[in-house]
Amino acid sequence: MATIPGIGVLNATALVAAVGSGETFGRGRDLASWLGLVPRQATTGGRPKLLGITKRGSKYLRKLLIQGTRSALPSLSRTATPLGGWLRGLLARAHGNTVVVALAAKLARMAWALLRNKSEFAAMRPTAA
Repeated sequence: MATIPGIGVLNATALVAAVGSGETFGRGRDLASWLGLVPRQATTGGRPKLLGITKRGSKYLRKLLIQGTRSALPSLSRTATPLGGWLRGLLARAHGNTVVVALAAKLARMAWALLRNKSEFAAMRPTAA
C-alpha cells in the first residue's frame, strides 16, 4: 500500500492500524466518509447541496493523508495517466485545496480496495495522447 502515490510508510501503517483489513467498510466511499474526506450534504426541496468536508473521524489520519496528497499532487497532475487527466481537469475548475481533499478521498478508496482484496498497487498505464 506504501506504493500508492501520496501514501508513504507512515500513512500506510497508520491506515492499517486504524482500519485493519478494511472489512468494516462496505465500500471505499464509506472509508472516505469515516475519515471526513467527503463533502457534507444538505438536501432541501429535492436539491442536494454539497458543503465542506465533515471533519469527523480520525483527525490524525486525515491530516496524514491530506499532507501526503499535497506533496504528490504536482507530480501526479503532470503524468499522462487517467488519474493525471482527472487531476488536470479538476485543477482547471476547482480550488487547489478542494482538489487536494478530492485526491485524498480517491487515494483512501484505492487503499481500501487494496486492503479489502489483499492485493498490491499497480501503477496506471499512460494514456495515448
